[in-house]
Parts: sequence; C-alpha cells; structure tokens
Amino acid sequence: MSTTKKVKLTAFVLAFVTIVTVAFAVALPKADAAVIKVGSRGQTVRTIQTKLKRWGYYKGSVDGIFGSQTKSAVQYFQRKNGLTADGIVGKATAKALGISLSGTTSGSTSAGNISNSDLYLLSCCVYGEARGESYTGKVAVAAVVLNRVKNSQFPNTISGVIYQRGAFTCVADGQINLGTNDECTRAAQDALNGWDPSGGALYYFNPKTATSAWIWSRPQLVTIGRHIFCA
Repeated sequence: MSTTKKVKLTAFVLAFVTIVTVAFAVALPKADAAVIKVGSRGQTVRTIQTKLKRWGYYKGSVDGIFGSQTKSAVQYFQRKNGLTADGIVGKATAKALGISLSGTTSGSTSAGNISNSDLYLLSCCVYGEARGESYTGKVAVAAVVLNRVKNSQFPNTISGVIYQRGAFTCVADGQINLGTNDECTRAAQDALNGWDPSGGALYYFNPKTATSAWIWSRPQLVTIGRHIFCA
C-alpha cells in the first residue's frame, strides 16, 4: 500500500472514531440527566433525600448517593402519590417532589416570585385550616390556595384567594390571625415549589363538619386525613 493511501486510511479511521466519540459523549449525558436512579450521585440526590426525609419517607442519611434505601423511599412516595412505583425519579416524580432534575425547584408558581408576606400569609392559612393534619395534608391545603390563584374563577393573588369572602373558615373565625409554625411554613414552601398532593383540587372539606350540600356535589379527587379534596 502506498504512503498516500496509508495516510488517507489513517485520516479516515481517526475521523470516524472522533465522530463516534463525540456523538456518544453528547448523547450519554442527556440519557443520564433524564432520570435519577440507583447509582446516581450529587446535589439533586441530596435534595431528593432531604425532602423525603422531611416528609417521613426516608430514614437514611442525606449523603447524595442514590442507593437501595433511597430507592425504597422513592417507591413509598410514588405509591402514596399515585405514581408508578419504580423507584426512579423521572419527570412525573420530580414534579411531585417539587424539583427539576437539575436540582432546582419546579412548578408554575415559583417560590422565587413570592414575597415573604405572601409566604407568611399562606403558612398562616395552612396553620389555621390544617395544623392538626399530616404534613401531606398541610401541603395539600396550601396547594389548593395556589390552584385557585392559577384558576380564572378566583382572584389571581394569594391574599386575594385567602381573603375572598366565605372562602376559608380560618378567615371567618379569625384563626388566620393565630400566626404559624415552622412545619406550616415548610408545607407552604413545598406547595410553592410544585408539590400538590391534592391532585389539582380547588376545594376541600371535612365531611364530619360540612353543612353545604353543594360541596358534596363536587368531583372528589383524594382524601387526606380529615379532608376530602375536590375539583
């Protein structure tokens, strides 16, 4: 084989190898970034572990390593929230957790766009309406407020929704003025970050105390603690 042919063949082989290597390098991060699963490591895993531990799903250490304990906790969370319990944090599970797969908060109502006074008011509403409920029940109540803000049938601000005449018992009986606590503030923040255990509900009621026949006519989405959440 002539020297010229050898040079051309070598150049062709090097070009081919380069193209394959670049294509693989570009494709691989996209595949890896699509989900968080066993073997994943880093800040996003820490965020997932922190949230799951705060909500009582995870008992292990927050070490940023997605192992069998984290997978079990994710599956537990998925089952409780009507998701496919595969132990993999994909788009749907990340949304339910209130995170993006890069570790930032998600959801159409961003915590970065809310004032401290609105966060405080929302947490006061949660305290007044649901302080005796589970953490998930508290987040669900906050989510209902935010769902109303996004719905054209209701005022488009948190304060407008909460203080709408007849909307919330805690406003009518003055419990909105009792203040709040750390857990209710965290619940309000998690709802702002995109977690909605209510399934998009606009209403909720306690079946033991409800006196309105109308509320019973609403499509029921989920029951959390003493509250039924409705569309």
